[in-house]
Parts: sequence; C-alpha cells; structure tokens
Amino acid sequence: MQEKGSISIHTENIFPIIKKFLYSDHEIFLRELVSNAVDATQKLKKLASMGEFNGELGDLKIEVSFDKKKNTITVSDKGLGMTGEEIKKYINQIAFSGAAEFVEKFKDKGDAKDIIGKFGLGFYSAFMVSEKVEVISKSYKEGTEGARWECDGSTEFELNSDSKETRGTDIILHINKDSEEFLDEFRLKGILEKYCKFLPVEIKFGTKDESVEDGVDKDDLPTGQAGKPKYKTVTTDRIINNTSPIWVKAPVELKDEDYLKFYKELYPFSEDPLFWIHLNVDYPFNLTGVLYFPKIKNDFEIQRNKIQLYSRQVFITDEVKDLVPDFLMLLHGVLDSPDIPLNVSRSYLQTDANVKKISTHITKKVADKLVDMFIKDRKEFEKKWDDISVFVRYGNISDEKFYEKAKEFSLLKNVDGQYFSLNEYAEKVKTNQTDKEGQVIYLYTTDKAKQDAFIQAAKGKSYDVLMMDGVLDSHYIGNLEQKLEKTQLKRVDSDIIDKLIVKTEAMASVLSKEEEETVKGIFEKAINNKAMTLAIESLSPDDLPITITMSEWMRRMKDMAKTGGGGGMSFMGSMPDNYNVAVNGNHPIIQRILKAESEDQKTKLAKQAYDLGLLSQSMLTGADLTAFIKRSVELVG
Repeated sequence: MQEKGSISIHTENIFPIIKKFLYSDHEIFLRELVSNAVDATQKLKKLASMGEFNGELGDLKIEVSFDKKKNTITVSDKGLGMTGEEIKKYINQIAFSGAAEFVEKFKDKGDAKDIIGKFGLGFYSAFMVSEKVEVISKSYKEGTEGARWECDGSTEFELNSDSKETRGTDIILHINKDSEEFLDEFRLKGILEKYCKFLPVEIKFGTKDESVEDGVDKDDLPTGQAGKPKYKTVTTDRIINNTSPIWVKAPVELKDEDYLKFYKELYPFSEDPLFWIHLNVDYPFNLTGVLYFPKIKNDFEIQRNKIQLYSRQVFITDEVKDLVPDFLMLLHGVLDSPDIPLNVSRSYLQTDANVKKISTHITKKVADKLVDMFIKDRKEFEKKWDDISVFVRYGNISDEKFYEKAKEFSLLKNVDGQYFSLNEYAEKVKTNQTDKEGQVIYLYTTDKAKQDAFIQAAKGKSYDVLMMDGVLDSHYIGNLEQKLEKTQLKRVDSDIIDKLIVKTEAMASVLSKEEEETVKGIFEKAINNKAMTLAIESLSPDDLPITITMSEWMRRMKDMAKTGGGGGMSFMGSMPDNYNVAVNGNHPIIQRILKAESEDQKTKLAKQAYDLGLLSQSMLTGADLTAFIKRSVELVG
C-alpha cells in the first residue's frame, strides 16, 4: 500500500489557523495525544467486555517517551489501532462540516475559542510543536496490515503499508526548533503530571536511547562498516498516574485516611483539611468529585484556584469561577464532569445551563453537609466554626439561597467564647438589649484587648458583646441588619454605653449650664484638635470621665473600605479620622478641675483626663504618651 494525497479540508488556510489560534498553550499537545490513546484503549476494553474482541488484551499501558538525539517524542498505545482506510477517514478528513465558513468567521478575530467541542481536533495539536508527524498503527481486527501516515504540517500527506506487528498506535512527533524545550525529561514529566495524573489507563514515561548491542554508539561506527548493526532500545521509565483516584470510587468504599491521603497527593505541603464533601451525581448531569474545607481562619488572602476541574479524569483547568460559587472558591479539591462545555482546545470552561445547574447543586451539597454536621454534633461543629466562618459568612452575604439554609447553622460568638445560632442569640439579648424605640441592639467588638474598657462598661450593665473580628465581618454586620427584624449592630466603643442602648431619659446633670460651658472651654483648650468633637454628657459618676469614640457609621464605612467595599467606600477609607469626645459632667474629676486654683492647673488636669480617654482606645503614642507619663508623675508627686 502506498498513497499520496491532500488532507480533505476545504481551504489551504485552515492549518495556520489551527496552529496559531486553537492551542495558545503549546503544552496541550501532550494532553491531547495521551487522551486519544486512553480513548483507544478504553474502547478496546469495552469491545472485549461486550464479546466483540476475543483476543488477549495484554499489557495496556500507554508509553510516552522522547529521544533527544532524534528530536522525537513518541506516544504509543495498545488500543484499537487503525487500518489505512481508518487513518484516511479519521485523520485526513477533518470533521469540519463547513471549514470554509469557519475560516471566514475566525480569520480576522485571532481566536477560535467559540467552536466549542464541535470538531475533534485534538490530534492536530501535534503540529503546534512538530515539523513532521508520523502515525504508525495496526488495527485490532484480524487480517489487517499495519499502516504508516506522515505529514509535515501542510495539507500534503503520505500513507504506506507498515510492518508493525502489534495492535495499537504510535504517534511520533519530530519536534521543530522552536519547541525543543519539550525534549526535556522534567518538562515532559511536569506536563504529564499536570494533565494526565489521574487518567484511567496507566501511563509509562521515559527516555529512549538507541545503541549498538556492544555499547558502541551507532553514530561512532566507522564509515562503510560491513553488515547492519543490531540496536537495542534502552528505556528509563516510570508510571506517572493514579488510575483510580478517590472521586471515581463510591464513598462507602473509602475511609477517612483515604481522603486525607488523597488530599496530601493534591496539596503535599498543606495542613490536613477540616472535613470534605464527596459529590456523586448522575442525573440530570454527571458530576463526581471531592471538595475539602481547608483551615484558613481569618487569612482571606490565600491562593484561590485550588479546585481542579477534570473531564473524564483529564485535567482541564483550575479556573472554575463559573462552576463553583465565589464564596466556595476557597475550598480545595477536584470536580469531574463530562457534561461541562469546554472550548475546542479543552483549555477552559464555558457557561451554559448545565454549568449553572452544577453550581447550584454544589452550593446545596455544601449547605446540606454543614446542616448535617451541626445537627449531629453541635460541639464538634463549634470547634470548627472559627475556621469555616469565613466560608459561611461569605455565602450568607453573596448567595440568598445559601443563606436560607445557612441561617440554621450560622453562629455568633461572644467575648466569653460562647456560640449561639442566630435565633438563640436573638432570644438571649432581646429582653435586656432592646432600646426605648423597640430596636434590639447587638453590641460587638473588633479587638477584645484594645476595646476592653468599653466591653467592661457593657458588661457592667449585663449586656453581651459579640466578637466580630473576621476579615468579612464589616460587611457581614450590614448583612445581618438587613436580614434580622428590628435589629441594629453597634461597635461597643462607638459611643458611651448609655447612648448605644438608650432605655430612659438621660441622667440629670450636677453642673449648671454656666459650669457646662466653662468645662467645655477648659477641655477645648486642653485638647486643641479640630478632629475631636466635644460634648458634655450627664452620665453615672461610675462611668469614665472621658470617653473617646468614633461613630458606628464612620467606623463601619472605614472598615468596609479596608476590605474592598469599592465605589464610595474607597473615598471613605481616605477620609481623616473624626472622633467624639464625651466629657462626663457628673464625674468627680470634673469638680476637681473646676476647683483648681489656676488656669494652668485646670488645663493640665483636663489634658490628663483626655489622655486617659486616648489611652483606653490605644490612641496615645509617641511623644504624647511620654508627656502623659511625666505629667502623671507630677500630679501624684
């Protein structure tokens, strides 16, 4: 058999387009060729199981090797194989129903990514890196002869008979000069481990080196030596894939140690995950996978792109933002679905109805898992809460359907380390923390140590204070106010305690109006800071003499700006800080200031009281702190 001809495509311009646009990432060629070899192998196994192939299957390993001296990469399988006629059918006649229209559509766009999965062009990725491609194949069918096909990347090909004796296909790539980077053991091994690590047929990878049997390199033989030397092929190889990853197994077959071992296989240097969810869906779409909840606590700036997407165990991408809801992008693990639409080079995901259904299903499965954990073992769930709260709160903020399920297990934690569901906490505080307008006030702290004086003032009135020190909590606070009826959240240091939860009319002042004006003047002179808004308040003598606060609104806007509120939030983040200074007119120190003998003494005492207020907010630093210490020594001396 010998034949020459032209590949059946309708235009000479199709090959350059395939080469230039279809596979922007040249390393994809190896994934495509190995995937084709896997398909051929699995089809043969299927025929055998159906009784349509009665021969010996034998060793079905796929072999990938390279020869640096010959500048070749070879992918060999022992699958179905092809006859010469089948090569002509499947390789020469590209499955374009309208190649001319395709060229016309894409020739000016520089991009062929819209032709999703329509044409089966994986084999042609070989020409991205090759100056010539050989296909040597022998069909599994009895009585057929081997065939050899060669093409240099033009539309011209040559097809001949071949003496190949064994079933299967060898694809030999003669690597071009621009792609010699692929003639490297570590480069090829890295590509195989990236894309083919979990393919269902064993893949053997190695280097090949042909040498004369007596060890003399054939290139070193004397010119004109009689006889044809016998060569042997020395191969160094290893199996590079796990053919049966846990996501293709039934959950009942697996133990916790299997899931943990697989996690280490995916992420060798990571801490053990908190727990995981095994997905196994066959209707209305096919989806398998395992999603792990890692330990992240408040470190929101971690690497995303940790969920790997596969299609029939072939790695596609770790960009899964359309498939996985944004709040779950912090999870780790794998997803595998043959029903996900991919672009023709299988390089990335496209959005369609199935993708949206899968995304909704993943959200539901995560919510169901968390509900189940919460109900079955509340104490164990609470132990994990600090690690998973960022997932849950992000989901509550961004996904209404998730919130409807999550409100059952969303927890609030107070400064004493106690945990409450949303309903439990509402019941806990509604009696004591309802103001005179009927609003329930949730008090919270973002820094338990720095805001301790304010926390103690709240506790003095038997109020409860929540911990809201998470990276998303500035956004979550507003979200809670939208969801909870007649409820407000106020930071415990955003005002004096009697103004945070106003229950009765203000306490009577011991100062006359004239004395209040005098005190205000003394403190304005002592403070001398336009960023501080001063007011004389009638508070309990047991409260602090000076309380310095930033309003809840101002603090919240600034906190949201820090975590990327966007729009006007960024403007708020750049605004100067403004504070309210509440002078407790009923505190004994105010009487001492009024009775001081000199104006200088009055100013010094007022400044000392003001600095104490700053100190309680951790706002007294540097030279001001030094001056405060010296003044304290003088006043007690």
